[in-house]
Amino acid sequence: MPYLRRDGDVSILYLGGEGAELDPQNPENRFTNDWLSSVNLLLDEVEATGDPEGSGGLVVTATGKFFTNGLDVATLVSDSTAYLASVHKLYARLLSFPLPTVAAVNGHAFGAGAMLATVADYRIMRADRGFYCLPEIALGIPFSPGMRALLRGRLPAQTALEAMATGRRYGGPDALAAGIVEATATEEDLLSLATARAAEHAGTRGKNLAAIKSGLHEAALAALEIETALSA
Repeated sequence: MPYLRRDGDVSILYLGGEGAELDPQNPENRFTNDWLSSVNLLLDEVEATGDPEGSGGLVVTATGKFFTNGLDVATLVSDSTAYLASVHKLYARLLSFPLPTVAAVNGHAFGAGAMLATVADYRIMRADRGFYCLPEIALGIPFSPGMRALLRGRLPAQTALEAMATGRRYGGPDALAAGIVEATATEEDLLSLATARAAEHAGTRGKNLAAIKSGLHEAALAALEIETALSA
């Protein structure tokens, strides 16, 4: 299950199990219902830490081969409407989070997992391992209105077209060139650079930051509220 660590004013949310490169219960850090619940509880803890109008930042990362491989297909098939509503709420929460957020993409970020990286304010990707990929075109899975609006709003237009319509796999350097991430780093430097970026803007924490981000992402946030049913 996901867990938290602290580095000064910065909370580091790990998407996998503590003490293991690959969580034996969920080795690809997929969005199971238990995983989603755990992430939201940890985000509650981050928001409750310290002065709500004081300093603070959030880094989202993982260990091992995967950042996150996205949706849990079995759950999607069993109850897509309720399940996607939970996924959309997580995206919306992070888009308007009252702390600066940085995704430190340590490994593969596929599908809904790639979108989780995309909702962060800033993204740094490991240069030598892992792909950012939206494979829905190959899997025959449509993007929900909220997902489409999220990707349109957060990616350059031509990159969104290529990523969504072709399922291209972007390694770190390609993701940087395409405007998906703002920087790349070695495995050794990834977390420290992401933490430093979050700490740099930690003083912006608070209601005003949340309001600014809500305004910037208004279209995506509205689309993420649309009830959606999809099938794998």
